[in-house]
Amino acid sequence: MSAATIKRCAVIGGGIIGVAVARELANKLDGVQVTIYEKEDRLAAHQTGHNSGVVHAGLYYEPGGLKARLCRRGVDLLQDFCAAKNLPYGACGKLVIAQTATENKRLEAIFARALANGVPGARMLTGEQISEVEPNAVGLSALHSPETAIVDYAAITNALAEDVRRQGGTIRLGQEVTSLEHRGAGVVVRTKGGEEIHDVVVACAGLQSDRLAHAAGEPGTPRIVPFFGQYFLLGPESRDQVKGLIYPVPDPKHPFLGVHLTKRIDGEMMLGPNAFISFGRESYTWNRVSVRDIANYALFPGFWNFAGHNVPSAIREFRTVVSKKRFIREAMRFVPSLDGADILPGTRGVRAQAMNSDGSLVDDFVIARRRNMVLVRNAPSPGATSSLAIAEYIVEQALQD
Repeated sequence: MSAATIKRCAVIGGGIIGVAVARELANKLDGVQVTIYEKEDRLAAHQTGHNSGVVHAGLYYEPGGLKARLCRRGVDLLQDFCAAKNLPYGACGKLVIAQTATENKRLEAIFARALANGVPGARMLTGEQISEVEPNAVGLSALHSPETAIVDYAAITNALAEDVRRQGGTIRLGQEVTSLEHRGAGVVVRTKGGEEIHDVVVACAGLQSDRLAHAAGEPGTPRIVPFFGQYFLLGPESRDQVKGLIYPVPDPKHPFLGVHLTKRIDGEMMLGPNAFISFGRESYTWNRVSVRDIANYALFPGFWNFAGHNVPSAIREFRTVVSKKRFIREAMRFVPSLDGADILPGTRGVRAQAMNSDGSLVDDFVIARRRNMVLVRNAPSPGATSSLAIAEYIVEQALQD
C-alpha cells in the first residue's frame, strides 16, 4: 500500500510493542491519524508491566534470525530513546554461569552465538574470574555480557505514548477489539461500542494474539498457552550480595530457563521466575481463574503433546511453585551466601507462549501480513528489548505494496 494513500491507522494493544508501532507509524506517515485500542484502563497492563525489565544483549539467538537482528537493533534504539527522554538505563551486566562440564560446553556454544551477533564486550571467564564481576557468585565458568542492562518498560511505554499523542494520535483505553474484517480497501475494527474503518491495522495483542488473529480469518495456531512466572524479592539486608544479573545455562531438556537473579532498576533484587501452567491468560493472583482460558489449552492437542514430553520439567517447576525454600535453593547454586536470606513476595507475570499443534514451542518472532493487516502472532523475550526495532520492521511490512 502506498504511504500517500494511508490516512487512518489502528494499532490493537497498548503494550510496549503496540505503542512503539503507533509512534513509528506517526513518524513515517505525514498527516496520518493513528489510534491505539487498549482493552484495559491503562497502558502496559500485561506482559510489559509484569516482566523483569532486562534489556537483553542478544546472547542466545540464532545468528541471522529475526530475534538476533531485531534484538541488537532494538538495544541501540532503546538506549537512545532512554537518553533522549531522561529515563533510567542501567548497564549492570550479566553472568551466565556454568556449574558442570556439560554446561560449560553449552556455554561455549552460546558464546559463539554472542560473537556472531555482535554482542559488545562478551567474554568467557574461568571460575576464578567470576568473583571479579560478582564477588559472591561461584561456578565452573561464566559468560560475561557487561552491557546487558535494566530499564522500566512501563515508563518507556508511557513515554512512547506521549510521543504518539504529541503527533496527534489517539489512545482509547477500555476499548476491547472483538474482531477485524476486511471491507473494501479498508479494515473494520469492531469493539463493543461500535466499529470504525482504517486503512492499515496492526494487531499487537500479546496474550490474546491468537484469538484476535483467528477472528481476522487467520489459522488458530500457533495457539497461546499461558505460563505464569513467580518472582520473589531479596530482603534489604541481602540485596547488595548481587551486583547485576546472574543466569543459569539453558538446558535443552527443559523448555524454560529456571530461577535466576535479576537486579531491578529501582534497586530491588529479584529471584525467578519459575514457569508453570497458568489458570488464566491474565491471572496475576492465585484466586483468579478463567474457565475459558483453561478450556482453550485443555482441549488443544498440542498442549498435551507438550506436557507429555516435559514431565521432568513440570516436576522441577512445580517444586519451586509450592516451596519457597526450593526456590531460593535454586538461586543458592550460584550465590551460596544467600543461605538464610529473607525472601519477600514479588510480582507475577504471565508469558504468552505460542505453541504449535504438535506441541513444539514457537521460538522466533512471528509477524504475519494479511493484505493491509499485520498480526504479531509471537513476540517472546526479547520482545520488549526489540520493541522499537520490531516497530520499524512492522511498519516496513505494512507499507509494502
